Amino acid sequence: MNQLMSHGRKITIALMCAGFGISLSARADVDADAAKALARQNNCFKCHAVDKDKDGPAYKKVAEKYKGKDNAETRLIEHITSGEKAKFPDGHEEEHKIVKTSPPKDMSQIKNLVDWILSL
Repeated sequence: MNQLMSHGRKITIALMCAGFGISLSARADVDADAAKALARQNNCFKCHAVDKDKDGPAYKKVAEKYKGKDNAETRLIEHITSGEKAKFPDGHEEEHKIVKTSPPKDMSQIKNLVDWILSL
């Protein structure tokens, strides 16, 4: 019985390590420098910072809000590409600036930016 439990623990640990490896490789695919450059080009840091709230939430807070949600990437891509309303701390709303890429509408750059935010 102990051998069976020990074998079960080994399998559990192996699966956990495999899952951890998958999450590390997914984060390794994010080009943080390119994401930050795109954010700078679009003045995202005017309203957002990595660690602290400004007019918009800190990117770490955004990542925390969407952690574990299946629709996180899709939701954030929609938010930064559609111009939907964003609510500010004082209660007023404005259309969120649409992130522009070069070449235009390059979804790989948009996805990289969103994946970087979600990796924080």
